[in-house]
Amino acid sequence: MSDNDPKALRQRTRTDYPFFLSYRTRWIDNDQYSHINNSVYYHLFDSVVNAYLIQHAHLVPSHSPSIGLVVSSFCHFFSPLSFPAVLDLGLRVTKLGTSSATYEVAVFEDGSTNPSAVGGYTHVFVDRESRKSTPITPATKDGLAKLLRPTSRL
Repeated sequence: MSDNDPKALRQRTRTDYPFFLSYRTRWIDNDQYSHINNSVYYHLFDSVVNAYLIQHAHLVPSHSPSIGLVVSSFCHFFSPLSFPAVLDLGLRVTKLGTSSATYEVAVFEDGSTNPSAVGGYTHVFVDRESRKSTPITPATKDGLAKLLRPTSRL
């Protein structure tokens, strides 16, 4: 089973995610089909990851010597969401390396046990100036380690 197996992701529950951020949908989030546009989900992923990095992993985007650049991303959609709704964004880290971190984000409608979508991305941390790969700082790595929930392989 791969890390992005839709069957496994669909079965995730809130207990699989140690950090949550609430998001109140906006009218502009809907597309012409009256559901949240696919591109909005990537904004949600970016918001929960960066909120955690800033609040709990000592990252200051405008000043930190290293920054995370997205090198890959994915999203699986299970049920549509639409304005007006309050969403809970669950976050976990599935892989934590020397210079990279892979995040998984589940999007739950308020009160729902199962996610409407699960996706995520991989950050490679680079030097702010040179853009060359650099080890994750100890403070950031310690913060990310609190979210580490590796996916199992069968």
